[in-house]
This record gives sequence, C-alpha cells and structure tokens, in this order.
Amino acid sequence: MKETAEVVIIGSGIVGASAAHFLAKKGWKDIVVIDQGPLFEAGFSTGGSTSHAPGLVFELNASKTICQLAQWSVETYRSLSFEDQPCFYSVGSFEIAYSSERLEELKIKWGRAHAWGLKAELLTREQTLQRVPLLNPSQIFGSLSVPSDGVAKALRAVQALAWASRGNVEFISNTEVLGIETAKEQQRKQICGVTTSRGKIKTSRVLVCAGIWGPRIGKMVEVPIPLVPVQHHYVRTAPVKELTNQTAEVVYPILRNQDHGLYFRQYYDTIGIGSYSHEPVLVDPDLIGENAKRPLKQEDFHKAFANACHLLPCLEGAKFAESFNGLFSFTLDGNPLVGESDEVKGFWMAEGVWVTHGPGVGRVVAELMNGELPKVDLRELDANRFDRHALSPSYARVRGAQQFREVYDIIHPLQQIEDPRPLRVSPFYSRQKELGAVFFESNGWERPQWYESNSSLPKDESWPVREGWNARYWSPIIGQEHKATREAVALFDLSAFSKFEVSGPGALNYLQNISANQINQKVNKIVYTAMLNSAGGIMCDLTITRRSENRFWVVTGGGVGTHDRGWMLKQLRQDQNHHSVQFTDLTSSFCCLGVWGPSARALLQSVSESDFSNEAFPLFTAKEIFIGYVPALALRMSYVGELGWEIYVPAEYGAHLWDLLWQAGQCFGVIAAGGGAFDSLRLEKGYRLWGADIHSEYNPYEAGLGFAVKLENRDFIGKSALVALGKGSSRRKLSCMIIEDEKIILLGKEPVFLPARKESTSPISAGNAIGYVTSANYGYTVGKSIAYAYLPSEYAQIGLELEVAYLGQRYRAYVAPEPLYDPSHARMKR
Repeated sequence: MKETAEVVIIGSGIVGASAAHFLAKKGWKDIVVIDQGPLFEAGFSTGGSTSHAPGLVFELNASKTICQLAQWSVETYRSLSFEDQPCFYSVGSFEIAYSSERLEELKIKWGRAHAWGLKAELLTREQTLQRVPLLNPSQIFGSLSVPSDGVAKALRAVQALAWASRGNVEFISNTEVLGIETAKEQQRKQICGVTTSRGKIKTSRVLVCAGIWGPRIGKMVEVPIPLVPVQHHYVRTAPVKELTNQTAEVVYPILRNQDHGLYFRQYYDTIGIGSYSHEPVLVDPDLIGENAKRPLKQEDFHKAFANACHLLPCLEGAKFAESFNGLFSFTLDGNPLVGESDEVKGFWMAEGVWVTHGPGVGRVVAELMNGELPKVDLRELDANRFDRHALSPSYARVRGAQQFREVYDIIHPLQQIEDPRPLRVSPFYSRQKELGAVFFESNGWERPQWYESNSSLPKDESWPVREGWNARYWSPIIGQEHKATREAVALFDLSAFSKFEVSGPGALNYLQNISANQINQKVNKIVYTAMLNSAGGIMCDLTITRRSENRFWVVTGGGVGTHDRGWMLKQLRQDQNHHSVQFTDLTSSFCCLGVWGPSARALLQSVSESDFSNEAFPLFTAKEIFIGYVPALALRMSYVGELGWEIYVPAEYGAHLWDLLWQAGQCFGVIAAGGGAFDSLRLEKGYRLWGADIHSEYNPYEAGLGFAVKLENRDFIGKSALVALGKGSSRRKLSCMIIEDEKIILLGKEPVFLPARKESTSPISAGNAIGYVTSANYGYTVGKSIAYAYLPSEYAQIGLELEVAYLGQRYRAYVAPEPLYDPSHARMKR
C-alpha cells in the first residue's frame, strides 16, 4: 500500500470508482481507493449499496441539475463495457398512472422533461398497453415513457472504470478506515492523513464515497454528513412462464407503478420487484457492519406482491428466487451531498448518491477537486447547504424517513414538510398565529404565506380562481393582501433574511473583490449587487449597506442565507488580508419588518420622531432611528415595488415593535401580509429570485442585472469573464411573458416553445423547447398571468408569440416589456 497519495477515496462503489476515473482522466496520477470489502472477486460484491442495486435508471427529475447528472451517468454507462459485456441496457422506461391524479402528475413531468431537454412521451391507455403488453389493462389511465432510460450494470461498470483507470489509481480491498488525521491551520483544520487497518497514508485530500457508512467517516473529523441508511424491500422471482426462452438479460422496459410504490425490471426469464410501500426502517450507520443487505420476510412483501400481480398478471403464483432488504441512503431533501467541507479543508464528499446519478456525481466532484467550475448549478447538491439544526442526527432521522415515505408520492412544488415544526420562529409568531397565519417552512423558519384574518379584504371579481393542482397550497387571500399592499400599507415579516456584519480594515477591499457593483459608497448608502464566480455566473444577489468606513451590513434571502454565507466565507478564506476582516452572522440577533405600501411613510412618521421625507431619507439609504422606544436600523428599500422601509431591531424588541406598528397602523389600513403576496408583488415589478430566475448558470447581463455591474477602475471576481462576454452580446435573455389565457397560472419549470407555424429547421426550434419558466404568478394589479423565462436572444423580442406547455396542453404567450408594474419606479420614489 502506498504511503502517500494525492487523494484517498473512501468507498469503491459506483461513486468512488467514477470519481477516481474522472480524476485520472484529468491527469491525477496518485489516487488511492480504499474499500472495507473484497474487490474484483466472486461477482465483486463490496457489501455496499452498489453491490445490490437493481440498476434502474430513471433520468427525469424535478431538478434540472439532478436530471443532467442522470443524463451524464447514462452517457458514461453507455461508453463502458467489461469483458465484452455492456454496462447499460437502453430499454426505456414507463411510469404507469393508476389514477387520474397520477396522470396529472405525469403531464407535469412531461413538461419538465422537455424543459430539461430530455425526450419523453405522454401515452394514452391504449398506447401504453400496445407498448407493454404484459400490463393488466384495468385501471391504467396512461403512462410517461422516456426512451433513453434503462438498466445500469453498476458492478460491471465499476470494474470497467477501474480497468480504464489502471496505472493512475490503486484500489485497496479489505481495508478499514480507522481514522483521519488533521492539522490545525489559521482558519480551519486541514486533512493530513488517513489511518487504515493496513497502515497510514499521507494525503491532503479525502473524498468520502462511503454511502451508508458516510456518517461514520464524517465523525472522524467532526463533520456531520446528514443522511440515514434505510432498508428497502426487493425480490427477484423464479422463472415466469411469459418470459420462457428469454435469453437476453434485459429487453423489456423498466416500469414504475408509483401509485403502489413499486418498480420492475427483467432478468432473463425472471422479474425483479422493488417496493417502497412500507414504513421506513432506519439503521444506525455505526451498526451496519460490513454488508448492506438484510433478510426480508416473505410475509412482509405479501401486500406489495399482490399489487405487483395486479399490474403484471404474469407474476401470479411466481415464487421468489431471491429476496432481501437492501440498505441505501436518504438525505434530508433527497439530493446528494457534494463538495468540500466548509469546516475541514481537503475533506470532500460525494454522499447520498444512487446508481442513477453515480457517474454524473463522480464527474462533477472531480471537476470541483480539479479547481474547475461545474457545468451546472450545484446549489441543490452543496454539501454545506443545511443550517446547523439540520445537521443533528435526530433531524436527519426524521427527514430521511420522510424522504423514503414520499419517494413515490405526488409532491406539489409548494408542499411543505410537516415535521419537525415549528423550529425557528420570529418574535412576531404569536401575533401572526392570532391573525390566522398559514405558515410555510424555509430553512427551519416559519414564514406566513397568507393570513386568514384578511379574507374579508376587498378583492377584484375579475381575478381568476385557481383549480386543481394549481390551487394547492394557495389561497385567494393572497390577491387581497397584494391589493391592500398596493393601496395602503402592509407588514411583512422578513426576520428569516440572513444578516451579516462585515467589518475591519480590510472589509471594503474584501467586499469590492467579491461584488459586481461598486461598494465604495457614502456611509448609509445601500447597494444591490451580485457576487459572481470566475465565469461571471451569479453566486449570490444581496444588498450591502455601508454603516461606517470599515463596517458593512449585508442582507440576503432567508432560503439562501446558508449558501451565501458559505460562498462569502470561502472567498474570505482565500483573501490574503482575511485576518483584517471580521465576518459576523447576526441573523438570529435581529428581526425585521418590511413596512411597505403608499401609506408606509405616514405610518412610520406617526410612531417616530425621525424624518421620513424624501429629502431627509432618500431611496436606498439607511438610518438609525427610534420607533417609539425601540432602537432600529431602517433601510429605505422595497422588494415589492412600493414606498417603504425594512426595519431591523434586536430580536428582544420584536413583539413590542409589532404591537406599536399594528396599533398605530389601524387608521392607515395596515394589514399583515405573507409570502404569497410578496412573490406576486415582486414578479409584477420584475425583481429576480435567486435559485429560480438567477443562479450560477447565468450572468448579470443575460439576467437583466447589467445596471448593477460597475466595471470601471477596479477588479472583482468574474470581471474578466464579463468583459469578454460583452454587455450586449448575450446569447439569451431573461424575458417577461404574458400568458394569453389569464386563467392559466403557471408554477415554474414549464417548457417554452415556438408556435408550430413559426418553427424553423434549426435544432433549437425543431419541436424542442427554447427555454423554460423560471418564475410565474398572477399579477393582481396588472391583471395578467406572468411568466419569466430565459429565451435565445433572437426570440426575446417584444411582442413575439410563443407557447408554454402546462398539464399536457400548449397555451399562447407573448414576450412583454418589463417591468409590467411602474417601470419608472415612481411609486418607490414618492
């Protein structure tokens, strides 16, 4: 065994082997892969999840990034063979709808597939039965077919990857990792070695690909890896009569019957059946032992097998040739954990990954370790994306178990977690409950979406009434709160916003280096800016207020605060003058109310002796004030496009602040408003939402944020890329669209097409989507159904007619000038 290595990869399943392979392709030559099980022996069973995974690859996912990882995985599997045997059977897939509700979901999935560039067909009952004649014709409502899906031979692929990487990668079997050594550096710990049952290896990098054993490895360096191993029922039948004489390993398409929590694949003349229709059985990572398989009692599979026989009558009377409970991992949100730990330098993770995404994740983590920018936005996979509460083992167990329960459920994009809640509440929580607040959860915070107490507010009878899928997790009260904000004044709880103080002699230079806008402004000036990566992709968008020469107040969204904090701290660690900068997270120390609407000035003036006039308190400036007895920091800005201020106070004053504004506001028509109105208000105004309208795959120019880029007289991360791109040369543009039928309210991720009569012969328009919806809502003031999408520049022309697909139908839309509401910004300036 080598005594030194560029990187030690722990785990030689499909993820570890893929990562080693892609690192070797990038020129890394001293790679060591350690596994506690045997390698290249007797079927090459390492005991991990790869060894028992049935290999079904369903590429489609609600996440564009996760779908892309699956597509890359398929590309890799197809390129591999071992001993003249393929590593992938491209037999296609069918998801069968056993209910009208499931068929509606499949229509949404069809739209997402086309949005992500994945070919998919929505089939009728008759078409489904024609393609898959083994199905029982009763109760089938239709299906979704993805021709490029199939079966991966994961163990064979691991052998092929290992063989292709020989010379650069050493695989070491039957070797247990006993500990990981670290050294204390100025800012954080640094990996310096790995202790194994066969000796020590000196290295500065460890990549954990240990799957269900990952949390054990994380404990060695005090880095929580929030996932849980869960048992999963799987059986393989004895030969089935209808498959007699079937000599090919896989020819039939893979199937999912999600209404009964089942999936199916063929093995020669037998059928494998997996079931999620049982309560999750969690296993402590410390108690797994060396094998990821557990016995399965036949009676535990009785109900699942009865449902399987109903879908595939050919299974009636079949015996089980094999049955087991296979262990595999579930993370808190179902997505992998990929990247370097913020806490320990050189400690990398590629955890919570299934066979479907193994090679894709291996490719991405290799790019990251090689210092490259990934080709896709990785916010949903970031190993550091969870806040501290989510890293507790008890939280991981609760959320991991629920992810198992919901893996085949019909999940609405606005569906909320139910447990554990409530966890993080603002000082206004009890007042909000008294007003009938309906709360949504975001990063642990309870955030009101609307208030039942506002149901009697005036409304416009012309507003469309949502129905079915579109009406879930929604209320018509949202429109009433929207209208009241535009006409009077509303209190919005912004306490979940992340608030950081950056101070010290090097604070200005540090912020200048990571901000696209000019931060060197007068004291109390507010600046909106994006923070970019080296390719000009938007990593964060936030506001920075200069409070004194060397002290700055930074505010970003509550749902992205963990991400933005991590990005800013990463850049700070790389700053040569980091010792002269103090970064303090004040999120929990301060609460905040947005006081927004045409009567905002009058309300605040009635409870404060400070001057809120335009002359004394201009737009995009800050002041320290008193509201009654409460000391506050007031920022004159508004995310809803109305006159208003964000009022920040120490949390202990929060309840008193609410009561004071609420009582004084009665004569001004004050209401409490929630996140539903917040979103429709901001969309009318054309304000971008990070993670939807903007993220690292887009630059400020194509996102319509060129006004917040200042290139002159300074350097910053991403500047060179923006200069090379040129302000007017974007190949695509974030565009506002109006849906002609205002009753059609989109939810996001729907594909955008050219009308058939306008399609050309170019690849982008020959029946393919030209973009997808990033944000959508109804604009209650402008009376329009609004959707934003990135469109190729040649199609981002005002007035151009387009089509948007929703629930299997195409609806006419046209490109509109933005913002739709108050383009001169007069409402905010008055």
